[in-house]
Amino acid sequence: MEPFKIIIVGGGIAGLAAAIALRGEDREILILEQSALHREIGATISLQPNASKIVEGQWGLAAALHAQGSMVDAAFEVYDLAGRLQNRIPLSTREKYGAERMIYHRADLHEALKHRATGAEFPGRAASIRVSSRVRACDCARGAVQLESGEVLTAHLVIGADGIKSVMRRAVLESSKTGINEPLPTGLCAYRMMVPTADLVREPAFAAVIDPRLPKTTMVIGGDRRLIMGPARRGSIYGVVALVPDERMHEDSAETSWTTEGDRDKMLQTFADFPAWAQTPLRLAAGVGLWQLRDLDPLPTWCRDRVILIGDAAHAMLPTQGQGASQAIEDAEALGAFFAGFERDGRHLKGADEVSRVTREVFDCRFDRASTIQAYSRQVARPATDADTTRVAMNPAEFMDYNCSYEGAAAWSQRQREGKVVECH
Repeated sequence: MEPFKIIIVGGGIAGLAAAIALRGEDREILILEQSALHREIGATISLQPNASKIVEGQWGLAAALHAQGSMVDAAFEVYDLAGRLQNRIPLSTREKYGAERMIYHRADLHEALKHRATGAEFPGRAASIRVSSRVRACDCARGAVQLESGEVLTAHLVIGADGIKSVMRRAVLESSKTGINEPLPTGLCAYRMMVPTADLVREPAFAAVIDPRLPKTTMVIGGDRRLIMGPARRGSIYGVVALVPDERMHEDSAETSWTTEGDRDKMLQTFADFPAWAQTPLRLAAGVGLWQLRDLDPLPTWCRDRVILIGDAAHAMLPTQGQGASQAIEDAEALGAFFAGFERDGRHLKGADEVSRVTREVFDCRFDRASTIQAYSRQVARPATDADTTRVAMNPAEFMDYNCSYEGAAAWSQRQREGKVVECH
């Protein structure tokens, strides 16, 4: 029998996670990555318990990530500009949620996912990756993607994991009455940088306030600007995000992305009224990235015929709740749950309707949850953003429970079969 062929457009965290969740002996998975080198940027990233339990538990990557220096995020602390601790929230979550909030270097998480997706030693046929393969168009009914080179590739299932500037989203929403939903400016921009922890420890003013080696997330708030910082790789490096409103930017940020180079002198000018200790990591950073924060309004659908969107292509959100990557991993787990055994009786050969029915189930399961987290993430960013959103009536503790108590689509699917639930919460 012909194998179940799957094309994943995008080789980031969402695309690799989808490949892991969908691996099978009778499946042929091809990941199309537009970049030539397929590597991640230097930045820290956290996974909330709802996602770390999938990555480290279900997919068995705890040991590999620990070897790269993963850290349990022990607390979230907020400081004022005088260096006074204003709030401390312990983050030990294993007893309550069954997993911890984990901190990784983004490149380490990406590499671990890539090896799990493509390594021959894991269950199921290994996925393959083609770099320098930018998709410019997609025929959803045929499951056909056209590359910039003109080459056309087809599959029974196509997954759009190509991020916030998704080409696949345009294809899925082509016939939608609401038109093509484009990323929305949110009123926030961010500088991103990495600093060797040893350099910060040698700075007495900074070290007197914050020990950068400790596994915790720190926020420093000053008016309409904030610094969000934390360690990675066993505390050897320190990641910093400097958030500013758009009107304070000294850059033309209309086209900024993860890889845009920022100007450190202009960044320091923006934070010039912060005390010297708080400016220390900004001053020490060797390289600075510039990123305009955008998100999406909820889309009318994520799927059409043989195509489904996941991750930022489907529900890009602000990083205020640290759920962007975690929601992409939940999407992947849902794909694995709903497509389990799909090809055993040749259903993948019976036409687009069979694939479409399952992708619709994935969408129905995931939409309300992802949209709620999108809305709350935007809501927390106010008043920096004036976007019109539906207010989420949860306090931070309730929202933490909503985020972290999620058991996954596999458990949801079982309860649905038993007639016990109607929403994927």
